[in-house]
Amino acid sequence: MSADGRRVSGAARRIAVIGAGPGGLYFAALAKKAAPEREITVWERDARDHAFGFGVVFSDETLDGIAQADPPVFAALSAEFARWSDIDVRYAGRVRTCGGHGFAALDRNRLRAILQQRCAELGVDVRYRTPAPPVGRLADGYDLVVAADGVRSATRAAYRDSFRPELDERHGRYIWLATDKVFEAFTFVVEQHEFGALQVHAYPYSDRRSTFIVELAEEAWRKAGFEALSEAELAKGESDLASVRRCEQLLAGHLDGHRLIPNGSRWIRFTTVRNARWHHRNVVLLGDAAHTAHFSIGSGTKLALEDAVALAAALDEQPLLEGALTAYEAQRRPVVESAQRAAQASLEWFETVERHTGQDAGQFAFNLLTRSRRVTYGNLRARDAAFVEAVEESYEESFDGSVGAPPMFRPLRLGGLELRNRIVVPPLATFTAEDGLPSGFDRAQLGAQALGGAALVFTGMTAVSARGRATERCPGLWTDAQEAAWRSLVQSVRALTDTPLGIQLTHAGRRAASTVPGPDGIGRPLADGWPTLAASPLPWVAGSPPPCAATEAELAEVTADFAATAVRADRAGFDVLGLQFGHGHLVSGFLSPLTNHRADGYGGPLEHRLRLALEVLAAVRAVWPAGKPVVVRISAADWAPGGTTEAEAVAIARALAEAGADALDVSTGEVVAHQRPPYGRGYQVPFADLIRHAVGVPTIAVGAISGHDDANSVLLAGRADLVAVGRAQLYDPLWTLHAAAELGYTGPGARWPEPWRAGSRKPPGPGADRAAPRGSAGRPGAAAAPVHRRWLPDGHHPRTD
Repeated sequence: MSADGRRVSGAARRIAVIGAGPGGLYFAALAKKAAPEREITVWERDARDHAFGFGVVFSDETLDGIAQADPPVFAALSAEFARWSDIDVRYAGRVRTCGGHGFAALDRNRLRAILQQRCAELGVDVRYRTPAPPVGRLADGYDLVVAADGVRSATRAAYRDSFRPELDERHGRYIWLATDKVFEAFTFVVEQHEFGALQVHAYPYSDRRSTFIVELAEEAWRKAGFEALSEAELAKGESDLASVRRCEQLLAGHLDGHRLIPNGSRWIRFTTVRNARWHHRNVVLLGDAAHTAHFSIGSGTKLALEDAVALAAALDEQPLLEGALTAYEAQRRPVVESAQRAAQASLEWFETVERHTGQDAGQFAFNLLTRSRRVTYGNLRARDAAFVEAVEESYEESFDGSVGAPPMFRPLRLGGLELRNRIVVPPLATFTAEDGLPSGFDRAQLGAQALGGAALVFTGMTAVSARGRATERCPGLWTDAQEAAWRSLVQSVRALTDTPLGIQLTHAGRRAASTVPGPDGIGRPLADGWPTLAASPLPWVAGSPPPCAATEAELAEVTADFAATAVRADRAGFDVLGLQFGHGHLVSGFLSPLTNHRADGYGGPLEHRLRLALEVLAAVRAVWPAGKPVVVRISAADWAPGGTTEAEAVAIARALAEAGADALDVSTGEVVAHQRPPYGRGYQVPFADLIRHAVGVPTIAVGAISGHDDANSVLLAGRADLVAVGRAQLYDPLWTLHAAAELGYTGPGARWPEPWRAGSRKPPGPGADRAAPRGSAGRPGAAAAPVHRRWLPDGHHPRTD
């Protein structure tokens, strides 16, 4: 069949495959198995017996897919797997082991040999030592061309305009090796040297070999002498033997006299491959040609085999080729993008590992294991409860009444305020105010959330002046009437609970005079809005009215407004003052180089861009009681080229902490309309982590944190001191108390209102009264899977305990 969509038997009769790696071979075998009449030709430039790579690791999900798609291949692979369930983390001279994970690995070359044999049995024409013809010629002569030609895909390059690839080459260095030391578990090594952190990812893949990947940050790689060692030009397939010997010397304590084994091994940088499209007419990308994910979360081979299963199935299920290729991409893209998000988080964690090398061994191991956000506190507790309990025992300082409490229910002292747990309700705007007065809905929302168990509850963003309102429906605190309304509101909540209350003050800057946000969460400029103020006369979006560049007199007035409003907030009875210095509001606009183009003392270098923020904070701190905390929200990244760097975010945080901020609420983005944030679960947490460790100031983690499992993971790993849960609190104002019920926690960190105490236990659900028969899982007589399973090569019998 051709690319014009004509129907053929099983979709695509003549298929060309470029590349005889595991992904290309497995697809060819599955496609031939499904329709033996197909003519399938595989081109491979290397020899059939060309040895490349070491071990590959599979998940249970991948193995299930292989078992269903082709039982003979699954049986052949299973006979050679190294299997284990433990992860060892070697750090600071100690080993911490976590069990219950489940791994299966084998030699990549054995995998390829098994797939070669399967292709031969099925009659696939595999042409070794034969470079593929130009892809255009193949596309003209075959119904389908499958490009499994790797991370440097020539096919992808040939159709760049259609695939629109994005190649993100990272700055760290790694070298892929093997060793004849057979590790018993997946082993992470992190050692601190005078040149920086040295990392190893190692795992067994046979009874004689283990994969052994050495990784360093760029600066550490240079200081360790590897740059000088690797200056010589290497021929294709030649290894950097000088670097291999240097690695043996540095890691001798973990090799126990064994050697490192190279195979075309040299220092490289990891490249994350993404493509806007995976197919162009009748040409489709598979495996590394379509996508890559950092090796720290698994094997690229795993993803390629899953692609092969999905593509072969789509060809069978869809009558037309275009429909099959669309279905393949629709099925695989969400899975791959999820893996890439996890891989990106893992990659960045290892790139910045020195941020965490001051942690004790237990917390460091927990931090490492939860780095990708796929593995969590609850997940690890289910796998190996003893491991998590040991980490919890060393979690920060023990407070009265917090022994045995989950991390989110440990108390924290913030300034002069004692917080009963670590959950914060951030400012959640209702857009229901009239004339800047908080509404009945504001009163109801604040009361419900204050009763919901969180340690600290903020009101929505509150303007310091009429000009500083984001919308006409935003509350303010610049008049006596507004102050009286807030005082009444606070007193009504105080009659119900002693939960600390905070108020966030802001001047919206160029984001003022907007409509109430619609379903898309975006406010548009009012047709008849008021004049807005900003660092520079740059409109939020093209075509909207530009703001006025603030004069020094106007900035002095803004500073005075913040101070006057802080006085009113204290008189109204608030316990905590929040300052909005992020999200593109006025002060944020001065901090970001994207929105501050001034040439005076408030623009240019960072110390000048910080001036307004420090002036406002100093004025507020001068009038706000010393025992009451001040929390400052910042945008630590703009998610746009040329925006705030990590180094600048740290410098901003340090300056604010030194000027009197008791904690930093570390958000990102909303500074420019053309931002491109990598939305995902907990995507902003690394910035709270960065600032907490670089500055030493308490941080609040925010952004797409909606489950107590994620909150506990963030806190136990030491990535933040507090966790803000926003939209989930709108869904469930009793979020914190319900989390306590689900976790079975009844201590002082989760105090139920007395009238609701009868509901403090999770209600029984369907089947709660059902007893499983004897011998079933979890009942006497059932054989529970061992938590710890080690790989020992003697007789291929893993050790369990």
